[in-house]
Amino acid sequence: MPAAVEAAIATRRSVRRFRPDPVPREVVEDLLRLAARAPSGTNVQPWRVHVLLGAARQRLVERLQAAYDDPGHVAVHVSDYDYYPSEWTSPYVERRRKVGWDLYRLLGIAKGDKDAMHDQHRRNYAFFDAPVGLIFTIDRVFNQGSWLDYGMFLQTLMIAARARGLDTCAQAAFCRFHRLIADELELPASQQLVCGMALGWADEAAPENALCTERMAVSDFVRFAVD
Repeated sequence: MPAAVEAAIATRRSVRRFRPDPVPREVVEDLLRLAARAPSGTNVQPWRVHVLLGAARQRLVERLQAAYDDPGHVAVHVSDYDYYPSEWTSPYVERRRKVGWDLYRLLGIAKGDKDAMHDQHRRNYAFFDAPVGLIFTIDRVFNQGSWLDYGMFLQTLMIAARARGLDTCAQAAFCRFHRLIADELELPASQQLVCGMALGWADEAAPENALCTERMAVSDFVRFAVD
């Protein structure tokens, strides 16, 4: 594997604070052109991408944050699909809790500080200050296989961004507000929200960007069948 490709894979991370420096439109277009080389069954290419810049990005941010601040949003805004399991089991629940508490520890957020937790989660809906907001949708005719293809597209995009010195954060947090997003972007009913993504230049001075999530050893998740 070429060293540059390996470095892009190894240094990809979920950045949660970005600098305001703009990303040129032609760079975004180049990254999406590369990402579109991702494989998809029978080459259907199920991805649809909505790039939000400037005032268009800000309008969506303001609507999302206002909705999130509404105490009744949990009952009103429900995801269109289940991203996480309805019941968490070990070892997944422990991994989920660890990444949350590791992040809060870096930010100095104490356990039980609901206001600070709310404010931190609210930053999702500003794309963590990234200058480029991406919203991904898929046609509702597609099933699980095409969603797997979509994951390869998203990963290819994130690796391509790292190769350019950019960073990303894939965000499932947007899924809850799919109706609001569909209204703002005037999406047809045939399109379903997959997720959002922040794209930009990482603020390396931000404490939250020091978070380095752990990965299992290969021996913990791989079984070689030889005989």
